[in-house]
Amino acid sequence: MSKKNKQSNKIINKLTSRYRMLVVNEETFEEQFQFRLSRLNVIIVSIFVFSIFSVGLFFTIAYTPLREYIPGYDSSEIRKNAIENLFITDSLINIYKKNSRYLNSVKKVLTGENLDESFITKNNLEKDSLTDKFNELIKGNKADSILRKIVDQEDKYNIDQNFLLNTKVFLNPPAKGPISQGFNMKEEHFAVDIVLEENYPIKSIADGTVIFSEWTAQTGHVIIIIHNYGFMSVYKHNSSLSKKQGELVLAGEVIAAAGNTGEYSTGWHLHFELWLDGYPMNPEQFLNFN
Repeated sequence: MSKKNKQSNKIINKLTSRYRMLVVNEETFEEQFQFRLSRLNVIIVSIFVFSIFSVGLFFTIAYTPLREYIPGYDSSEIRKNAIENLFITDSLINIYKKNSRYLNSVKKVLTGENLDESFITKNNLEKDSLTDKFNELIKGNKADSILRKIVDQEDKYNIDQNFLLNTKVFLNPPAKGPISQGFNMKEEHFAVDIVLEENYPIKSIADGTVIFSEWTAQTGHVIIIIHNYGFMSVYKHNSSLSKKQGELVLAGEVIAAAGNTGEYSTGWHLHFELWLDGYPMNPEQFLNFN
């Protein structure tokens, strides 16, 4: 026990023993100033200085732009760019899914491939919501309705009048005539067949871009147009096409001539399909063919 006490006293003495440090002039040996220190004082001062330095360094890094130069530290600009890229990626994914749905729809339209049962079930469930969406899009004021009535009575489309319509979507019938076969989801006939005379002018139902304008063995001359708000219109069995892929078309502009082409054709008529967000819609719900 006495040995431990002696060792403790020895350590304490070393820590508390005072030393004098003199600073003298090398040439004159004149004393300039002196310090009286102990080991304990040096330790305390060192800890205090280190603490002050650490706190200052912390606040400097945390609240100044210097933190951005520390390896591994994510700057606010990097985080901002990461968030923006995340939103862009999410938008691109949505666009990709939408385009994929369109491409699948176009594929089914061109090949005549039947839609599977799950699609028909889903379409029946979403039919009302899609119809409501369309009705919301074409909703206009009283003046719009009067103007539409005038256009229908004249059986022609005046491009100048379109700018007077205060509506989001305005669709014109591609042609007018008796319907030989209507839209039937159960029979998977996603179109209306309009009986027409030979080379009757076929018009675009709205402004859009031609995404397909070619000949197919089953449906003859086919032209497909993408419109705003998720609409796509399809015109089959034409005798000739007036527009090429990639061209812009205006509502009411002649795009083809009615024909009797393709293996599936049963006479001079237009096979017209209307798609919304990748799903077939009944054109008679939205267009007047009489």
